[in-house]
Amino acid sequence: MPSTLPELLHQNFSLYGSKPALSFIGQTAITYRQMQSRMIELQKKMQSWGICQGDRIAILSQNMPEWGIAYLAITGMGAVAVPLLPDFSEIEIKNILEHSESKAIFISRSLRKKITPLEQSSMQIISIELFEVEGSNPQNILGEPKQPYAPREEELAAIIYTSGTTGKSKGVMLSHRNLCFDVIQAATVEKLSSADRFLSILPLSHTYENTIGFLLPLFHGASIHYLDKIPSPSILLRAMQEVKPTVILSVPLVIEKIYRQQVLPRFQKGVMASLYRIRFTQRILHRLAGVKLKKSFGGQLRFLGIGGAKLDRNVELFLRDAAFPYAIGYGLTETAPLVAGSNPRNTRYQAVGPILPGVQVRIHQADPLSGEGEIQIKGANVMMGYYKEPELTKNAFSEDGWFQSGDLGIIDSRGNLAIRGRLKNMILGPGGENIYPEEIESVINNFRYVLESLVLERGGRLIALVHFNLEELKKPLSHQIDLTRDQILLLIQDLSRELHQYTNQQISKFSRIHEIIWQEEPFEKTATQKIKRFLYV
Repeated sequence: MPSTLPELLHQNFSLYGSKPALSFIGQTAITYRQMQSRMIELQKKMQSWGICQGDRIAILSQNMPEWGIAYLAITGMGAVAVPLLPDFSEIEIKNILEHSESKAIFISRSLRKKITPLEQSSMQIISIELFEVEGSNPQNILGEPKQPYAPREEELAAIIYTSGTTGKSKGVMLSHRNLCFDVIQAATVEKLSSADRFLSILPLSHTYENTIGFLLPLFHGASIHYLDKIPSPSILLRAMQEVKPTVILSVPLVIEKIYRQQVLPRFQKGVMASLYRIRFTQRILHRLAGVKLKKSFGGQLRFLGIGGAKLDRNVELFLRDAAFPYAIGYGLTETAPLVAGSNPRNTRYQAVGPILPGVQVRIHQADPLSGEGEIQIKGANVMMGYYKEPELTKNAFSEDGWFQSGDLGIIDSRGNLAIRGRLKNMILGPGGENIYPEEIESVINNFRYVLESLVLERGGRLIALVHFNLEELKKPLSHQIDLTRDQILLLIQDLSRELHQYTNQQISKFSRIHEIIWQEEPFEKTATQKIKRFLYV
């Protein structure tokens, strides 16, 4: 069993040599043989630039074929990749580069402005499009390159800096063994082949896309297709028609937006609204909508992987009724990332699915009645620790060596893992009840004109910050008059009162919302589109 990244892909370069590996949509693909050739050439260049085993090398770029080549070249020669999220601010990037002591950075043209003169003086700036050092000349060459160092399984491969929901970024250290183990065990969830086409829509600098959307398909000889523009709905639609993907990895927010903005509005008007409230006809309508949705995804999709956060229960019900080939996965950056997952044939409503072979999961201090407790994990996929943070690392593990996820969940009688919410998000009710904000948000988010929401406790009461879809709200009136700010506020007040009543009718008495507050701007989010709760507490 391969235990380093070079071992993981070594045979594939010849086995799938002429097959497409990486490409921008609409452009000629880089084959597996070409990918290997460019990777080896880049390793020679990096050696000539003085980069060697153990050096930390950052990558700051949008998704592109060169991103993957740089990542494989860095990790394949025993250096350490430090992927940075394109959405990181200049301050975050500066702090991470300093904390990781990165010796060089691969950077794309579009993000070049995020590197300040301070970093330029202390590290090599490498164009990711050209694989050339800025301002390089023949004097930079240090002589004939040596044979690249072959990394060992226990050695550090990547430091992933999380942009989490709780604040400060932490550098998660993942070894070659962590990543290879997770790729090999993830392959047991769904059978892949060299005929599969992945459409990549999530940032490669996040572990979810990096392991499951990059390393996993390459391990099976599949092709990966990247967008060369921001994935707006129209661009995404055209891309799916051109690529006709068989596999897409997504986060809940993407599919939830499709459901709330394209599917649900059709069922909320006139006679259709009455029919939609009847479960029998709702199923039929969902199935018909599913046929159209599958066509819009290119007609050949067989695996829509959803992970990174809990999927809304109403959206999942639609996907099940529609016979849409969705699958749920659960994991964390600290677990490289996959811990448990299903395929489209064995999904269970509001559950993740079976735990990966070789991974152990326990529910710590499970509630005697509900069975809920903290999800704790052991396995070869669990991180080495947090970079330069021994105290944080120590606190992340129990005394007997289990990684403490901070997520609440249960394991059912069939061994399926289900997620209830974040331990830190849970609110204790007036009678000692466990209140999960995510479940209340699910109710709120399915109300018309709501885009997203956040439920918090303030002064012993539950309040909901709600971001409404103003464009849709104004549509029925805007053709008659130009709405003033005061008129918009009145509309929001009326809608908030209606939403308040609707929500409290749907949830338990101890979970009732005291107040709805309009969140005018969209919430700030992480790479997996989870709201950064710490900013709003």
